[in-house]
Amino acid sequence: MLVMNQLLTSISSSSLALFGQDHLLDIRSKNVLLPATKSWICKCVAMPSVEKTGRGSSLSIARRRAAHILKYPDAQVISLGIGDTTEPIPDVIASAMAKRSNSLATIEGYSGYGAEQGEKLLRATIASTFYANLGIEEDDVFISDGAKSDISRLQVLFGSDVTIAVQDPSYPAYVDSGVIMGQTGQYQNNVGYGNIEYMKCTPENGFFPDLSAVSRTDVIFFCSPNNPTGSAASRDQLTQLVQFAKDNGTIIIYDSAYALYMTDDTPKSIFEIPGAKEVAIEISSFSKYAGFTGVRLGWTVVPKELQFSDGFPVAKDFNRIVCTCFNGASNIAQAGGLACLSPEGLEAMQEVIGFYKENTRIIVETFQSLGFNVYGGKNAPYVWVHFPGQSSWDVFGEILEKTHVVTTPGSGFGPGGEGFIRVSAFGHRANVLEACTRFKKLYK
Repeated sequence: MLVMNQLLTSISSSSLALFGQDHLLDIRSKNVLLPATKSWICKCVAMPSVEKTGRGSSLSIARRRAAHILKYPDAQVISLGIGDTTEPIPDVIASAMAKRSNSLATIEGYSGYGAEQGEKLLRATIASTFYANLGIEEDDVFISDGAKSDISRLQVLFGSDVTIAVQDPSYPAYVDSGVIMGQTGQYQNNVGYGNIEYMKCTPENGFFPDLSAVSRTDVIFFCSPNNPTGSAASRDQLTQLVQFAKDNGTIIIYDSAYALYMTDDTPKSIFEIPGAKEVAIEISSFSKYAGFTGVRLGWTVVPKELQFSDGFPVAKDFNRIVCTCFNGASNIAQAGGLACLSPEGLEAMQEVIGFYKENTRIIVETFQSLGFNVYGGKNAPYVWVHFPGQSSWDVFGEILEKTHVVTTPGSGFGPGGEGFIRVSAFGHRANVLEACTRFKKLYK
């Protein structure tokens, strides 16, 4: 027990204490030994059934899909549900990984453990490629095995006593990791989990929350372009968000995993907003740019300017978490990441993104032609379709039963997703065209 207490206090006097209300990011305890009883309490909330909460929907979707295939063994089931890429990794990128892999079979090319923070060249190249002139440097960048993993590492950094806010609807990992950490209260039907601030993002408010109605929390998870709605926050909106965080002593966890899908002047990074380095962390990934959903490679940016209220850099505590919980991203994957950021790799990624954006256009035009209100699709590979007055799961079930197409029920992304379905543009072109033909037959 004493060893556990010493370990907890050794992490730079711990990031597990509650944020203060009056000063910026007062998350750190004052070198106080944590009570032994508290360190051993399991606070996570027992989760209701996934269809009751809407959360954990990917598992329920997989079960329904499997049952559907048993029921209709000859049907051609098309999946436009989970956001998993389908097109091959570009050759310039795959070849770089193959070369690195083959070199591991030689004395000269073999390498074992690398730096937990990632290879220096890749960190520097990410900083110069995505954050040029934004004041982000090589050692602000932490390479990871994907943004989803770093969401959980950040939750470990902040601990169980913090309060969080999320866009509603939003990527389920933000809430689910909070539940696992013990940050939340009990689940209430059509409301969500207690102790979470659900920031309503609806067609009526342009999918950006009314910050004047949002309660102060320690952490805000914010994704732009948003999964699942496909909406992207404007420069003015992100300026409001940064100011809100400054006024309330809040850290923004900004998820930019779909930034390269944007084609207008919408900010691709939160750090384009003045002052953001003082209140924000950015997570991102190669998954949806280069088809790395299976390769696993991402990054997190923790600026030096981001400090706890006692002046201690957040990056130092995150570095301790990374070095404790992670042995570093695969050296083969990191070779692929470097190839992605070469001139040829960047061009190849844009071609992949262009393919999925064309899929998105086809899906958007299909549902618009059928008279539906359709959102997203411009700056993200997701189409958000409204079915007023209907249950998301009922719509999902009808589409699956009558068209053999898998979508995602909107309630899986939070209470605000009820009445919507998300249609993913990640699919082979022939499958997307066939699915749209079936949608037209069902709804005409």
